[in-house]
Amino acid sequence: MSKKYEKVYQFKIALEGIKPPIWRRIQVPENYTFWDLHVAIQDAMGWTDSHLHNFVIKNPSTGRREEIGIPTDDFMEVKIIPGWKKKIANYFSNRNDKAEYIYDYGDDWQHSIQLEKIIDRKENIAYPVCTGGARACPPEWIMLSGENWAGKSGSCGNRKN
Repeated sequence: MSKKYEKVYQFKIALEGIKPPIWRRIQVPENYTFWDLHVAIQDAMGWTDSHLHNFVIKNPSTGRREEIGIPTDDFMEVKIIPGWKKKIANYFSNRNDKAEYIYDYGDDWQHSIQLEKIIDRKENIAYPVCTGGARACPPEWIMLSGENWAGKSGSCGNRKN
């Protein structure tokens, strides 16, 4: 990945169906692929990338919904485009500012992704960076752990506040 970029995309990622909300705010370089965005989300949420994932977003060129992630024939009925082949800047804009992110097809953790703004890169910041959030994410293997998880406090990688 080239390190040359001028703009940074700020996203708010929220885990759906959880009250009170679990969310993170991250900033990533404009030259990121969807794979890079996935890794940044994993880091911010405190997960270990142990499951399959995909993004669902409208392709602004065609107006059609696309699924981008790790291609597999095992679980999906639709074609998944490899995330490492698609740049986020070719999809996200102020007019196309929403996507879904699904992680762990077994537990089906659904996230909303909102592009909040596109800003100038600051030279003294090592992107990606998690700039905020609320509440800890569920454990990676919640269905197997039998743990009574109640969204304990934490943000940006589940570090305690």
